[in-house]
Amino acid sequence: MIRRNFLQAGLGLPLASLGLTAGLGGCSDSGNMYLDGNYGPVSVESTAMDLEVTGKIPDELVGRFLRNGPNPPADVSRGAYHWFTGRGMVHGLRIINGKAEWYRNRYVGSDAGISPNTSVFGHAGRTIAIVESGGPPVNLSYDIAPIGVNTSLGGGFSAHPNLDPDTGKLHVMCYDWAKLRDHVRYVVIDETGELESEMEIPLPGMPMIHNMSLTENYVVIYDLPVTLSFLALGTGSDFPFRWDNDYEARVGLLPRQGQASDIIWSSLTQNYSYHPMNAFEDASGNVVVDIVRYDKMFDTDTQGPFGDSRPRLERWTVNPGTRKVSEQVVDERAQEFPRCHPDLNSKGYKFGYTVAVSETGSFPGIYKHNMNTGTAWQFDFGPGRSGAEPVFVPREGASEEDDGYLMTYVYDANKDKSDLIILDAMDLSRPALAQIHLPTRVPYGFHGNWISDAMVPVG
Repeated sequence: MIRRNFLQAGLGLPLASLGLTAGLGGCSDSGNMYLDGNYGPVSVESTAMDLEVTGKIPDELVGRFLRNGPNPPADVSRGAYHWFTGRGMVHGLRIINGKAEWYRNRYVGSDAGISPNTSVFGHAGRTIAIVESGGPPVNLSYDIAPIGVNTSLGGGFSAHPNLDPDTGKLHVMCYDWAKLRDHVRYVVIDETGELESEMEIPLPGMPMIHNMSLTENYVVIYDLPVTLSFLALGTGSDFPFRWDNDYEARVGLLPRQGQASDIIWSSLTQNYSYHPMNAFEDASGNVVVDIVRYDKMFDTDTQGPFGDSRPRLERWTVNPGTRKVSEQVVDERAQEFPRCHPDLNSKGYKFGYTVAVSETGSFPGIYKHNMNTGTAWQFDFGPGRSGAEPVFVPREGASEEDDGYLMTYVYDANKDKSDLIILDAMDLSRPALAQIHLPTRVPYGFHGNWISDAMVPVG
């Protein structure tokens, strides 16, 4: 396949400075699903104390459940808006002593300024909101107010830093379409939250690299055919990435102690993937990647991810010696936002969790997968209810991998409000252990985490 090099095009300005406002393709002014229903923004920041709870919150849960996502202004152009570009808003709920002490939702930054909208996590005693493609991270206070740009993480960051559970270090693949063009930055952040190392990885174009993976011996790079489109830039798209069928799909294995020249590249069938569930090395030395795959992305639907193909769960087995990849479908059902036990990132594991995706782009339930046997279980949120990314929280003193809790926000269209639900991850046939009732709704967003007070203390 043709591998394109966009370096010579010479465009390096952000869209706002080019004065471009018109949309490109996608939906008309009357038909943008990513602004309707629970995709739509909430109008105000709010605070609520001592929330109502149905059921019982486990006493061991002491901390905050935080989730980040786009919250555009009400007057945004329906024809131009892309789901990934809305102003960031973090939704947070603090739990202590079996009670839901507070709920808050806060903008991360200003409309015109810095506004990470994709994830929020805790590291080295800090709470940090993040976004990919050039936007710097923003530190948040314990009660999720923005308190300034994080200057320790090396500038433009990523939506998905990967934590090595053995070292406490973050491994991050960073791209910046407005500045880098011919390479991405692989950075390592140490356990104190400071930049430890940085490496440039040359690429033949500017792909949208949303995520990466770790294994014992490799950093896994996903170089896939959604690339910077100069046609989209020139016609004023809010989001300048498009499907490129002439760009080769491949996965790269960078040895942990190696250089960019040591990367082992292997070709794949054309696809796009945002979210690996996990990656590890098998007994034969192959790299096994469990990942949510789309056959196409941003081809005809240029305003969000769900219009061109349905996401399914696959297993890719990469042989570093032959540079061949075996691609196996694990579950054909549409699903997204995979998670696993956080202590097993980069290691062999058994259980993974995803959220179901309906034909209309809602999220009606959670799937639990036994990745060894192919068995799957489902928790349905119920009529008129739709969830989000399931976050697995291990139970204290657990002896089994799936002994823990699944936490997620669930929107209830019957009351136009949301709940935080806590499930028993070992048994999805049980009703929710607890439902914490919020005074507002939490729009469909992207990523978040449970951040215990042991990780980021109060104050």
